[in-house]
Amino acid sequence: MVSAQNVGGSSPRVVLVVTDGMRRDFISTENTPVIANLKSTGTWFASHRSVFPSCTRVVSSSVATGCLPAKHGLAGNSVCLIEDGKLTLHDAGKPQFVDDKRRLTGRVLNIPTMAERLASMNGAIIFNNVSPGAAYVHDPDGHGHVYHRAASYGPGRVPINGPNALDIVQGIEGDTAATERFVDEVVLQRRPTLAVLWLSEPDTTQHITPLGSPRHLEMLRQTDRNVARVLAAVSQCREEGEDILVMVASDHGHETTVDYVDIAAEMVDAGLKRSLDSDDVVVAPNGTAALIYVDPGQVSDIEAIRNFLESQPWCGQIFDPQNFRDVGIPAGGNLAFGVAMAWDDGTNEYGVPGRSYAVLSANGQKKPAGCGQHGGLGRYEQSPYLIAEGRGFKAGETVTSETSAVEIAPTVLHFLGRAVADLDGRALQELN
Repeated sequence: MVSAQNVGGSSPRVVLVVTDGMRRDFISTENTPVIANLKSTGTWFASHRSVFPSCTRVVSSSVATGCLPAKHGLAGNSVCLIEDGKLTLHDAGKPQFVDDKRRLTGRVLNIPTMAERLASMNGAIIFNNVSPGAAYVHDPDGHGHVYHRAASYGPGRVPINGPNALDIVQGIEGDTAATERFVDEVVLQRRPTLAVLWLSEPDTTQHITPLGSPRHLEMLRQTDRNVARVLAAVSQCREEGEDILVMVASDHGHETTVDYVDIAAEMVDAGLKRSLDSDDVVVAPNGTAALIYVDPGQVSDIEAIRNFLESQPWCGQIFDPQNFRDVGIPAGGNLAFGVAMAWDDGTNEYGVPGRSYAVLSANGQKKPAGCGQHGGLGRYEQSPYLIAEGRGFKAGETVTSETSAVEIAPTVLHFLGRAVADLDGRALQELN
């Protein structure tokens, strides 16, 4: 353990807790009483949104940098990179992705992360229980500490092994173990300038359980209890005189899947792609969204692909390089189309609104239909939540202006006196 450094209010600090995948409309006094109560002691951002694709690895990069994918450069949970002259599909969640991205493109993200910006002022410590790739984009170049069940790293990306590693499992059991250690070791003892706890629930359960089901609601309650543990520790530190900003948020919501679509197979059947594993056209699945890459040396009629997509009942919105910036998609790398799958306001068996088509994963595995998924632009997957409590934010205030994940970093940096220009997001103190 590392001894406390910023005790007695000598330096402001920020504690950020993310409950992955929690929809704004699932916050209630019945199932999430602690988070619901935080709305009365902090500022509630009633029109908070995700980014596109609304996938955790992308949103994590936007949270870390304060920028949309068009600026930070990570286009999706799965993306194509050019390797040996060919379009090659990469899963950004894999532990080795940050090394692959750096090797093939020169860097992981195009914009400095909060961990980098705060390295000289007692740094950042991130505890994360989602995918390894989503954890590592918070600090891909090793300026602070990132703890994850796959591997943990300190400054310089020096591995943290043995009893100091984060030996947990994904899901609520691991979330609770991570929370308990985060509270005791990070919030109460080490006291970094930025402490981030990113929990895997309720996202993990929502992917395999119908939204609104008893199992899902119980997971909301257990996740709320983990948030309570953090808030209690923050209260203790504030009583000692510390100036702490608390932000509790989610990265995206979920829609109920109506069906999974194998876009690559349908393009093969339509004569628009040579074979399922060909590199002339490559589909990068992103939940309820897809990125479609085209090798111009092998495909001359890109409009035929557009016409095909527009004719499909599962296709909602299509974006191309002419309007990528409208939704923050990075241009280049032979990315031809971004697709948000079709969605509607229909309800599931538990009366929960929001349904969407989803894209079959590259390995052919699909999560159960009728359960949760995200990635696109559906109303409910684009309805995460955000609450800020601390200096600069009024208790019980509701801000109705639209905000998104890119606002978190500017808000943190503003609170710490490290405001940075040229980010896509704004400091939320300006709206309060």
